[in-house]
Amino acid sequence: MPITTAAVVGSGYMGGGIAQVLAKAGIPVALADASPELSVTNLERLKAEAGKFEDAGLFQPGSAETIAANLSAAASIEEAVADVDYIAEAVPEVSSIKADVHTRIDAAKRSDAIVGSNTSTIQIESMTGSFADASTFLGVHFSNPAPFIPGVEIIAHPGTAPDVVDSVAELVTRVGKQGARIKDNPGFVLNRLQYVLFKEAIEIVDEGIASAEDVDMIVSTTFGFRTPFFGPFVIADMAGLDVYKFCFDELEPHFGDKFAPPKMLTDLVASGKLGTKSGGGFTELDGDQTDELIAYRNKAYAKLSELLAELGPPPTATK
Repeated sequence: MPITTAAVVGSGYMGGGIAQVLAKAGIPVALADASPELSVTNLERLKAEAGKFEDAGLFQPGSAETIAANLSAAASIEEAVADVDYIAEAVPEVSSIKADVHTRIDAAKRSDAIVGSNTSTIQIESMTGSFADASTFLGVHFSNPAPFIPGVEIIAHPGTAPDVVDSVAELVTRVGKQGARIKDNPGFVLNRLQYVLFKEAIEIVDEGIASAEDVDMIVSTTFGFRTPFFGPFVIADMAGLDVYKFCFDELEPHFGDKFAPPKMLTDLVASGKLGTKSGGGFTELDGDQTDELIAYRNKAYAKLSELLAELGPPPTATK
């Protein structure tokens, strides 16, 4: 059955953003936090914030009114979750806090209510002990800021019921987001990738190769410039997998195993699958699709350049 009512437990910046997303899509949302007073405070903040977003043209006209009509503050966690279809947990990323909140949710919710934790790194299966029946529990990881970032990780643990995953995937699509179904592992996909990049960036600065400002500039104006449109596999296919293999071979003697060519890459190159120039690599394309892809890429990058010129440099940019 479609999810039609919801509660958000933890109504701070992250949970509040999730509540706005749900409420803007017409879903009644009950907010719960550490105290009734904090829930009311956050309710008023979210309504005022939605008005500012609408005034700035970031929300469609009428969105603030819809959000205000669908948000309410509950007196307790138990009251918020008692009779809703879906419960989003967005409390601090501390296992003991989550365990306590999950226990309270489980004692008060309907047996068929779905609980989605917004954890960004904690393995979902490790949190199932708080639930008498964990088949309705999974990870549903929105990114910050939730109202504006489209991607959502949907993480089922081995005991999550398949129809629960389907219901959440449908909800994610209905509220205007894009969901990816991810296997349960620490860090999932987003943060496993994001923290590898961040760690390498810190090492580059620590070694005196470049300043933090220059690293940020290089990322945002080179490979990061591509990522609003393409993921790493399509980017590699367009560059040429043989080129990537050559670069790994050059880097490995200097940096060791972390830059050793991955077997999946070497196998593709050995079989003649070099990316778009050979008709496929990680992606399979015919000749017409290759031409369309390159044309799309060029248009996308040009349009992004125009948008960035229109917006101007961010407040952190060096003057």
